[in-house]
Amino acid sequence: MKFKEISLKGKYIIDAKIELLTGLHVGTAGNSLDIGGVDNPVIKDAMGKPYIPGSSLKGKLRSLMEFYNNKLVPNQVVYTVEPKNDDKENKERAKSGIRMHLCNDENCEVCNLFGRNHGNHKVIINNNGDTDDLNLEDVIQPTRLIVRDASLDESSITKEMQDNMDFDYTEVKFENNLDRITSAANPRQTERVPAGAKFNCSFVINVYNDDNDTYLKEFLTALKLLEDDYLGGQGSRGYGQVKFKDIVIRFRDDNYYKQGQEDKKMYEYKELSEVKF
Repeated sequence: MKFKEISLKGKYIIDAKIELLTGLHVGTAGNSLDIGGVDNPVIKDAMGKPYIPGSSLKGKLRSLMEFYNNKLVPNQVVYTVEPKNDDKENKERAKSGIRMHLCNDENCEVCNLFGRNHGNHKVIINNNGDTDDLNLEDVIQPTRLIVRDASLDESSITKEMQDNMDFDYTEVKFENNLDRITSAANPRQTERVPAGAKFNCSFVINVYNDDNDTYLKEFLTALKLLEDDYLGGQGSRGYGQVKFKDIVIRFRDDNYYKQGQEDKKMYEYKELSEVKF
């Protein structure tokens, strides 16, 4: 196995607000249906407040960057969960497996920012879906991006909003799926965090060797892509449009951790449109 010296030069700390322009639904597993509950609830913390899991946010940003950088092509896509015809618990996964971009390019902007899974993988080598073995041990690097869970800014839920909501922090949207022949209806309820709510989000980008601001720029591009896409579920039907606001980027180096000096405020933006990298 090869070894490449890795030296930590510092950390970018990025704090911002996520403002919802449309209702947000980040669902949760194990939807037990309580009396008076909704069919399709949002994920909540131990205090019963909705939040945005860092895993959901990071996964969405990575997915957008894979498309943006043309990474979903033969020899660039691996199975992270291989197809198994005997997977009785998840028939869809059993049929197709789980595919994502991972590669052995040590300069890959996506893998280096969001991380690589070490070990052996099956890489798809052509449009017929044929696979070959791929080992990533020689290009493994520490993941640079850390995404924190985003907590709800309770002050963003106004009294006026609460007067028109179904619960303290969320609304319930009724939807209907109609049979095209008989017009038989299949109504359902979906819980959403309402438009206008804000979340406090925080990110860390580790800077190694001669990275400088390379991955900070890639990260800001990912945020811009997300503003023109959606977060959470049912985005093609209006959910999950978000905007990043009050973005503050600080840098912490040896002086911060060893000498107790203040970190350096590098950039401050009201909106992403002000970023001119």
